[in-house]
Amino acid sequence: MTRSTSEVARIVGDAAWLAHRFDPEHDAVHFKRVSRDMHRSATFITDEYLPADAATVVIRRGDAVAAAAPTAPMHFVFHSAYCCSTMLARAFDIEGAAMGLKEPVLLNDLIGWKHRGGTARAIAAVLDDGLTLLARPFAPSEAVVIKPSNVTNALAPAMLTMRPAARALCLYAPLPTYLGSIARKGMWGRLWARDLFVKQLADGLIDLGFSSADYLGQTDLQAAALGWLAQHALFARLVAAHGPARVRTLDSETLVARPAEVMRALGALFGIAIDPEAAAAGPAFTRHSKSGDAFGAAAREREADSIGALDADEIAKVTTWTAAVAASQGIPMTAPAPLLT
Repeated sequence: MTRSTSEVARIVGDAAWLAHRFDPEHDAVHFKRVSRDMHRSATFITDEYLPADAATVVIRRGDAVAAAAPTAPMHFVFHSAYCCSTMLARAFDIEGAAMGLKEPVLLNDLIGWKHRGGTARAIAAVLDDGLTLLARPFAPSEAVVIKPSNVTNALAPAMLTMRPAARALCLYAPLPTYLGSIARKGMWGRLWARDLFVKQLADGLIDLGFSSADYLGQTDLQAAALGWLAQHALFARLVAAHGPARVRTLDSETLVARPAEVMRALGALFGIAIDPEAAAAGPAFTRHSKSGDAFGAAAREREADSIGALDADEIAKVTTWTAAVAASQGIPMTAPAPLLT
């Protein structure tokens, strides 16, 4: 792991060496060789989607940060899952203007460390350094737009506090759409929702007036809905803390229906030069981010129509129930400070 100063400078100075993982035991960062083309082809920049033989080097965190040049402008797309966030991150692959990072694992490592007992002080220090190492664009004129995994949303307040020049979009799917996406995935979707709910409990994001016994008695889709509501409450707190000049919200159906308008508004929010019509006509908005199939508003509607009758009945009931919970907790079902009106 000990490397010469010149070697560290060469690696850290090259954005193709992605700051990929953090090892708290050795206080070291694992850098993986990921070209811009690899970023484009990978659904997420995780080991599952990156080449297994991609070169990796390990550098002590302090050495890596010391070698980092002044970082690029950084902005965030926080999201509640199943809301076309990957599509939006792909749209920020604009050579000379911006690069989107799709769920960097380094941030997941920090939330995992937190769940294993890492102290807030230690995690904050590494988060600050991690953001520095992620803000390394492929071209000097580019901004970096990070779409963290939604499992890291508990770190969103700290990220915005640490980077006061950063702006953020909080992206979400309307609750029936969100629940429909989980239901369509069957057992695996429900397990994912339960796992996220457990992590949100550990992060202190779930405070909705229920006891632990109440949570155990709720259905999978009720738990999923409460997880969605907790993220909605977090987004509202981010808007309240930083104001609409820095934090705006958007629902997935508006994104899919009005992509050029969204990209124009996001370009203004993030201070990034964007040709909104070209972005809306590009592959990010016309090809499914995971399957590569043709995609658009019509395909999104067909997905919604594929919900079975039993699931549709449960989704309708859970949506009504969640609205009552939201009202009791003072949480708006429609997020504040919308990007588009």
